Amino acid sequence: MARSALMNVMTQAAMKAGRSLTRDFGEVQNLQVSMKGPADFVSNADRKAEEIVFQELSRARPEWGFLMEERGAVEGRDPQHRWIVDPLDGTTNFLHGIPMFAISIALERDGQIVAAIVFNPALDELYSAEKGGGAFLNDRRIRVAARTKLHETVLATGMPFLGHGDHARFLFESRQIMAETAGVRRMGAASLDLAYVAAGRFDGFWEHALQPWDIAAGSLLVREAGGFITDTEGNKFDPMLGDVACGNEFIHRQLLAELKKANTAYRGGGEPVAAQKA
Repeated sequence: MARSALMNVMTQAAMKAGRSLTRDFGEVQNLQVSMKGPADFVSNADRKAEEIVFQELSRARPEWGFLMEERGAVEGRDPQHRWIVDPLDGTTNFLHGIPMFAISIALERDGQIVAAIVFNPALDELYSAEKGGGAFLNDRRIRVAARTKLHETVLATGMPFLGHGDHARFLFESRQIMAETAGVRRMGAASLDLAYVAAGRFDGFWEHALQPWDIAAGSLLVREAGGFITDTEGNKFDPMLGDVACGNEFIHRQLLAELKKANTAYRGGGEPVAAQKA
């Protein structure tokens, strides 16, 4: 696959940061049993990866701004372009020695995501897309899965954890979806969930209250792989708002319908619809 100059810049930044994370990831198992513990080490790994991406992209496009997990917003002289970066999506996986984490880089031009990289250095999987150019896994073109029946699908989601998210709503939604599908998976890295939908590994994905750097790049991968993406109520997708639901045309529509049932029951204070069937 011939990459554009822009994609080469993004790929090189992701791979350089990936080499740094891979070296640090190799130390995690040893740190798990140390008295100090791995948390500070992982925070340093995160910041180091972000610095690498920041320097590489700034060198190539010095006038463009940033929205980054650690740095926050960095204004550029060119107001039309902004990089949206998560240097380590899946920090908890990284912390526990689980090789499901990624570097996510998106380019926003005039408010639209036009280029994307999601790179899992542990598995050496590079997902990439440019608007209008299709989506790729390494050098292979990828498409969303073709299944049309919800009961045949495997979907991905994210689970609320200690002190975060709406646990009650998640229980309503997950119970509803589990009753209608072949399975639900929780990977722990939204950028990879979206990449897996683009590659046809997952049939769909939904989650609430994500950060823009978690989903900006992945959203373009899904679209360029032929998928549909909105918020969880079917409204226009906006990475700044944080809610996402996606899949192919048929599964996306059915997923939204099941989420609507679950949330109607949740807001009404009743039992999940799927539970009532039993």
